[in-house]
Amino acid sequence: MDIDDSGIERGIDEGGGSGVDGGGRGSALGIGELLGRARERAEPVLRGVPDAALAGPTPCAEYDVKALVNHVFQVVVQFQRLAAKEESEFGEAPDRVGAGPDWRERLAAETDLLVAAWSAPGAEEGTTGAMDMPARLVGSMALLDLTVHVWDLARATGQDFPEADEAVVAELAGAVAVLEPTARRMGVFGEAVAAAEDASPFERLLARTGRDPHWKA
Repeated sequence: MDIDDSGIERGIDEGGGSGVDGGGRGSALGIGELLGRARERAEPVLRGVPDAALAGPTPCAEYDVKALVNHVFQVVVQFQRLAAKEESEFGEAPDRVGAGPDWRERLAAETDLLVAAWSAPGAEEGTTGAMDMPARLVGSMALLDLTVHVWDLARATGQDFPEADEAVVAELAGAVAVLEPTARRMGVFGEAVAAAEDASPFERLLARTGRDPHWKA
């Protein structure tokens, strides 16, 4: 399925009616803590992306591996700004992968900064972005990318991706429930995929965002 989550992200900095209300909190933990847990699973996958795979396909039909890494990089950088209630820019993603072979180290450092930004006092309070979305929901969008898109990259490059943290999945299930109607209307999520009866909560989350949990390159 075609899954492009940049639509709502662009809306955050462009303003306009999102049709997205608050709510959706699925975990008692803070977004900074949840992002830290997601980072622990994401970093080995991101460091494990081989240069030879950068032109390969991903579960997101609009992105090859390199473009998807650049998208994740953009999200990690711009959502630091949203945590601080600053303006963000979700236009065309810069080619940070092409900027130098140390992109893995740079991405890891920016991910650390993302976790720190959303762990700062007040980061989850109030609203943020030009659409004035609830700050915690915006933070959950970063969490969604750092979890689901990293799963995409693991699948695309033949890497293992351990089952996502239970609290992370609970938070994302709540966030997706809030975002889903608008995301579906905007073409951000593909049509939901039927999940197997014995699917795990994370596999069900993937299916809700239009992904085949058993996708292979």
